[in-house]
Amino acid sequence: MTEIKLYNTKTRQRDLFSPLDPDNVRMYVCGPTVYDRAHIGNARPVIVFDVLYRLLRHVYGAEHVTYARNFTDVDDKINARAAETGRSIREITDETIQWYLEDMGALGNLEPDLAPRATEYIAQMVTMIEDLIASGHAYVAEGHVLFDVTSYEKYGSLSGRSIDDMIAGARVEVAPYKRNPMDFVLWKPSSDEQPGWEGPKVDGEPVSWGRPGWHIECSAMTKALFGERFDIHGGGLDLAFPHHENEKAQSCCETGEDSFAQVWMHNEMLQVEGKKMSKSLGNFFSVKELLDQGYPGEVIRFVYLSTHYRKPMDWTEKKAREAKETLRKWATQSERSSSEDVDGEVLEFLSDDLNTWGAISRLNELCSNDERKALNASAKLIGIDLLAIAESNWAKPFHFELEDGTFWEEGIDYQPTVGVIGWGKISDTLRDAALDVVRIWLRYRRNEDWDNADRLKLEANKLGVELVASRSTNGVNNGSAELQASNVDPAKLEALK
Repeated sequence: MTEIKLYNTKTRQRDLFSPLDPDNVRMYVCGPTVYDRAHIGNARPVIVFDVLYRLLRHVYGAEHVTYARNFTDVDDKINARAAETGRSIREITDETIQWYLEDMGALGNLEPDLAPRATEYIAQMVTMIEDLIASGHAYVAEGHVLFDVTSYEKYGSLSGRSIDDMIAGARVEVAPYKRNPMDFVLWKPSSDEQPGWEGPKVDGEPVSWGRPGWHIECSAMTKALFGERFDIHGGGLDLAFPHHENEKAQSCCETGEDSFAQVWMHNEMLQVEGKKMSKSLGNFFSVKELLDQGYPGEVIRFVYLSTHYRKPMDWTEKKAREAKETLRKWATQSERSSSEDVDGEVLEFLSDDLNTWGAISRLNELCSNDERKALNASAKLIGIDLLAIAESNWAKPFHFELEDGTFWEEGIDYQPTVGVIGWGKISDTLRDAALDVVRIWLRYRRNEDWDNADRLKLEANKLGVELVASRSTNGVNNGSAELQASNVDPAKLEALK
């Protein structure tokens, strides 16, 4: 059997993965808080652990692997969104869950076997909190129940921090009812306008009508779904502390030190064009926005996979263009085959702590060597269906390039040299309409009219035309357009002007 090595945050090293039960491999990944569209940073753990899910299914058999990913549907952000919109909490969470599933599916991700909602496990959370109170690891204060971090001597062992260091460097809620600034909420009281349930009982009486804190839900759900011990817990690096640290502490205090997850995995964060993603910088995108801008889901997925999951990832337009060309090249080499044999080297790379970049390099070799049967099956292991790409419109483009940089000089009005690359034939009318759109877009950019440039780019993408700016070797800016389908209506392109 193929040996899999995974970096375990708990041990700080790559360990040989040895499931507790090879016939029942269990993986849990923290899912979204469902109040808004998933942004592109949210998509990274989904893609990372989808690849791991596919690998585990390949090695142990699909029937022997269970993947759970939760939905946090009780949270103050959701309450605030309901208050802002006047809509019910359930309406908002149902809608957002559907958006999430659609967006993640568009990126080629399989749905997990289990998708528990936090509100379905309130009773299990209450029971766990009562156990922690009874054992002295939690205490009641002003209608709250808080976990006492000093009661667990290994608190901080997952993230590698001491309590003193955490207190010095953390931004924590300062509340008079806390014994220690790092103590975290297991249960909190609800007002009449907030969702609530009967809380944990002490001496037969509920501490308050309230709702659970964030951290307790994953501990309660994994225990209900997987038992006290399971194999892999995954999520973004931003969850390692405090969320996962707190999960580990409360679970180990309730059921024993060797309980809960045996392997902890965390993916690094995402940047956009070399900068931290931020609404204030204008580089904050939802997955839906990228899809609406004309980026195919397979291309978005490829960009993510081209960086190892434990390294910071940078989303750039340049990477997306390169990904598209690579996938087109692979797709032209694809052929229908009943073979499901995965190339041994691709499998070896993925088994080495999900080395997706190594797997992509090997797939390029398979493509160059014309090993089509292995290429198809191996690409599927990282969630890329080459036959589907080959049949898509975007894989068969018509590409126009404005090659003359003098267009950027003030007062120059000229007919640029045009390169046309692609398959099939298109009408002169469509060709001229596409070129006119490129010229106008480049003029907006030259004049730094970014609002109109962005508007035109978005509207053109909706019609199946991708606009791309590039800098040539002599330092001037050129532009190109790419028709993703041959049936674009020239009249609609003309109307954009």
